[in-house]
Amino acid sequence: MSTPRRLPSRNPFTGEGAAWRIAGAAMLVVTVAGQHPFEQFSRFRAKDVLSLVPNWRFFAPNPCMHDSHFLYRTVDADGSASPWHDAFATETRKPRHIVWFPTRRADKGIVDACADILPTLEFGGFEGAARTPGYRMVAEHLRVLIGSRGPVPEDVRGFQFALAKGTGFDTRHRPSLMFVSPFVPLDPQAPGTPLTRVPAKTPAKV
Repeated sequence: MSTPRRLPSRNPFTGEGAAWRIAGAAMLVVTVAGQHPFEQFSRFRAKDVLSLVPNWRFFAPNPCMHDSHFLYRTVDADGSASPWHDAFATETRKPRHIVWFPTRRADKGIVDACADILPTLEFGGFEGAARTPGYRMVAEHLRVLIGSRGPVPEDVRGFQFALAKGTGFDTRHRPSLMFVSPFVPLDPQAPGTPLTRVPAKTPAKV
């Protein structure tokens, strides 16, 4: 009975295709190291000017724990305000939304715009925030949204908007209000504002 012939051992770092194997191994090591939260490992990503190293950490190590709620209410000429309405898309979720849900991009844009407003409020209040691109985008978005949700009553002169955050199904924590805007005229060229006649009420439970 003949003894099986032993194949010669092959060095993965030599021979044909060695350069590709070395590059693949190096990429694997850098990718794994780049996911580690330790600051020293972030040097790999800092030098990755072409963003070749994937990032699989997503929101870690500080995951998002709250849902954002963007609300608005209309204000009449006499200063009375309507109930608060949800300004986000109310479209019923469908299976196709797993791969195609473009209206959610508009909601994400509004949340990002509100994030642009928040730091300004700490220093310049709404007077300073009103000059930011995020504030102007939110105001214009709501002008279009209010008009698209049906005929606007003649006595409506403007609106307010608010950003709140809640913990979704976790009912141990109540929703919290992040800010409520001053009166914003529905017509940006309108001369007057009933702002002083609008009580600063907290939005209804989200």
